[in-house]
Amino acid sequence: MIAKETLQPTELRPGWEQSVRPPDSPRIWLVRTRAFQPVVDRRAETVLDEAEKTRAARFRRTDDRDTYRAGHTALRLLLGAYLSTPPESLDLTRLPCPTCQEPHGRPVVRGNPLHFSLSHGDGLCLLAFARTPVGVDVEKIPTLDLADEVVETLHPQEIAELEAYAPETRPQAFARVWTRKEAYLKGLGTGLGRAPSLDYLGTAPDEPTAPEGWTINDIAVGETHAAALAVEAR
Repeated sequence: MIAKETLQPTELRPGWEQSVRPPDSPRIWLVRTRAFQPVVDRRAETVLDEAEKTRAARFRRTDDRDTYRAGHTALRLLLGAYLSTPPESLDLTRLPCPTCQEPHGRPVVRGNPLHFSLSHGDGLCLLAFARTPVGVDVEKIPTLDLADEVVETLHPQEIAELEAYAPETRPQAFARVWTRKEAYLKGLGTGLGRAPSLDYLGTAPDEPTAPEGWTINDIAVGETHAAALAVEAR
């Protein structure tokens, strides 16, 4: 069980291989796209599969493409280290979604029980590894207009809480609850196929409300982003 506290991720840097240990407790890694670019330049072409390369090429913005490649290169390198398997040999697939049974549920390495999750956006990537289902999310703090535009998708109690925030702090509060929500839904394997309005996770700093059987934690990633981790408690 993880205590209710803000977690500190481990940044993926040169020499990271020495820090890889079997994740008996959830392990969180942070990748900064620009800092990790030399590793991507050396390894991406050999470790990414054709589907990953094709998807990366579809991004119109260079920054989005670079962040995607950084996240998926890091994922394969870390999985390879955890599983003592060449990263390019990993057979990554997805489980059926619990809601619709389509193949877009939690990602898995075929034939291995290790659970993992990846989130990337605006120059940062977060990766989480655990022995039970896990979800992670990182998002750039939105503008007030964007936060107000999306707020109606949340749980009614969360909407009421956000309305009480001053305009200058509401975007941060929205980002907190949204990343908690996305992390939890990714852990479930449904993603946004399950309505964000169904579950109350709360907006208060350092005080996420976890659904029964789950632990939710905020993750410290700096002033410009918000992030959260969800882990099933077994």
